[in-house]
Amino acid sequence: MPPAFDPSADADLAALPPPPRRGRALALGLLGATGLAAACVAIGVADEARYALGPATPRDLGALAQAPADPRANGGFVRGFGRLSERGAVRYGRPFEQDTFRVAAVEGSPRLWVEVRLPGGIEPPGWLPPTTFVGRLVPLAHAGLSHRGLAEAVRAASGAAVPEGAALLVDGATPAASRWALGLEAVLAAIVGWCAFELVRLSRRVRD
Repeated sequence: MPPAFDPSADADLAALPPPPRRGRALALGLLGATGLAAACVAIGVADEARYALGPATPRDLGALAQAPADPRANGGFVRGFGRLSERGAVRYGRPFEQDTFRVAAVEGSPRLWVEVRLPGGIEPPGWLPPTTFVGRLVPLAHAGLSHRGLAEAVRAASGAAVPEGAALLVDGATPAASRWALGLEAVLAAIVGWCAFELVRLSRRVRD
């Protein structure tokens, strides 16, 4: 059997600097942080992805003033009709979008709010809001990043308080319009998987 290799016997090899432990630790930290951030975003988009895979036919709620405001009972893709109250109604925009949005409570059901889109951001003189709505029904407190702080904005702009546990019907938000979440989930899953693989590979002790 040949003798074991002794690195100290080679002067050139012995003169090499030690492995860059700090750089390796930094790489492991960046991989872990990237994987964790991707996993958190994936969890946040999970509801949107599940909605995209839901039924393509809306559930008929009938008169919204008489429908339960609890989206857990009648959530998902729904259709209903009703009049929107002017009290507490606010109009707002979002970055990188030309359209604006108007949110108001349903008359006779203060715990159910509806968001409608104004194409081009223009509200014509004498414009009347629609009375039939087809879209996604969600808890207002968990309506996603695009509606974060909406209840506080309504209270600040109009002085009207949004009741606790209110629901939001986003008119025009169909399951087909949420399919982008499926692609995003696939990308995020690939990032999490790659980070996990690299973490295991870099953390493994190299055999002599």
